[in-house]
Amino acid sequence: MSETEKVHCLIIGSGPAGYTAAIYAARANLKPVLYQGLQPGGQLTITTEVENYPGYPNGIMGPQMMVDFEQQAQRMGADIRWGLATKVDFSKQPYRVEIDEEKWIEADSVIIATGASAKWLGLESEERLNGHGVSACAVCDGFFFKNHEVAIVGAGDTACEEALYLSKLCSMVHMFIRRSEMRASKIMQDRVMKTPNIKVYWNTDTLEIMGEHKVDSVKIFNNKTNEESIIPLRAFFVAIGHEPNSSLFKGLLDMDDQGYLITQPDSTRTNLPGVFACGDVQDKIYRQAVSAAGSGCMAALDAERYLGTLEH
Repeated sequence: MSETEKVHCLIIGSGPAGYTAAIYAARANLKPVLYQGLQPGGQLTITTEVENYPGYPNGIMGPQMMVDFEQQAQRMGADIRWGLATKVDFSKQPYRVEIDEEKWIEADSVIIATGASAKWLGLESEERLNGHGVSACAVCDGFFFKNHEVAIVGAGDTACEEALYLSKLCSMVHMFIRRSEMRASKIMQDRVMKTPNIKVYWNTDTLEIMGEHKVDSVKIFNNKTNEESIIPLRAFFVAIGHEPNSSLFKGLLDMDDQGYLITQPDSTRTNLPGVFACGDVQDKIYRQAVSAAGSGCMAALDAERYLGTLEH
């Protein structure tokens, strides 16, 4: 039988949402224990410069920002640990969460901040140039390519929104669609088609993102005509969707058809009392560091109120 540890407030995940929840929970004397998961710092650790987070007038590198968040949470008294939640038992309270398949934590409250992962095309060059012109967030990184030519791959509403966003900053946006039609809503498609500096390529696969240390062009393939071509550009944005890291909670917590955890309106409460969700695992709309941090604060305040009711 593996050992069991009892905690008041357990936080799973360590991006802006998890660390902010830890800061607030620690200040409220909830003695939070936070497990960082597979990617300590979350998606921000694979971005380079963050310029849109308030309080950093000169911008900050994503990984450094997450180190700052972590240190602040530790200074407030949060217990930050390496480790991955591998199993949960939410059948009765206190809730039980298994860490690294070897030890169980019993928790009076659980804050889920496991985030989401961008879906990628799976190219070697995409991985190699990630953060050097390859990005999965146009809103985060588009600004760095002002007045340059860029490309975006994707066919849904998010891809259209990001293409339109880029069109306001960049001289030309090349948009690659794998099929002969888009999945996006009619209104979004119309907006894209009416934007003069967005060029849509139908039936187009990306073969390789080219460049030694930064993106300088992309090799594409038309799967109808079998023609290859190379387009010079400075950045390549991937907008083929995100996947919430919520598989651990399937069948236990309410989620939508994409796997995003459903929280009650104006709250971070899930369908189970004492279990809260914040950040990108429950937010498919905004997906920004600052909005994740805000919902982390909300989750800690919700947990504090909930734990207060247990004591009375």
